[in-house]
Amino acid sequence: MTNLIPWQQRLSTGTEDIQSEVIDWYRRTRHGKAYVPTMIWGTFQTEAYATVILRQVVGFLGVPDDVAAGVAKRMERQQVLYDGEHHYDVILGEQALYTNIGGPVVMRGQMERLLHDIDLPSLTLGVLRTTAEVGVVPMPGFNMHGDDRAHYELVSTGVDVTDPDELALHDKAFNALSNAACYGDAARELISKALAFWSARMTAS
Repeated sequence: MTNLIPWQQRLSTGTEDIQSEVIDWYRRTRHGKAYVPTMIWGTFQTEAYATVILRQVVGFLGVPDDVAAGVAKRMERQQVLYDGEHHYDVILGEQALYTNIGGPVVMRGQMERLLHDIDLPSLTLGVLRTTAEVGVVPMPGFNMHGDDRAHYELVSTGVDVTDPDELALHDKAFNALSNAACYGDAARELISKALAFWSARMTAS
């Protein structure tokens, strides 16, 4: 089964309510997975990075501007990384380290955050090189909340996939991405390279 929920409907009251809904998803998901090819996983975003993202959402969709409240809720979501009760397998595309969200200062802060928390017990963080050979066709990013739901965020709508056979294919795809991703020191090296890139852009400006 697939559910389609238009963003303008879900965000009709602003960004705070949906962030509260997402917090509940994460609190109920003891073991989640996320593949995020072109931006930083929402639960790992700095306050500055999240502010830029939610401001873009508000401007693009024309929904009520409650960015500060939405960002506060997104920061609250991050408690699941530190409560000792959850674990998340996350794969970032290398492009996510370079997609310019808010400029060099914001991006440098975000890379520092990744390096600071990469060894959290609650997190298995991989980076998929842009040149990696992956045993699955290219696909958009998705989140898996336990064994009962996969979630996509598209331009105009959110998509929830709940059919068991479809979820099994998502799990298979995630495993293929994981097999091709870098972890540990190799992932840290890629993030450090991105940190140096954004630090240099700060100096240049």
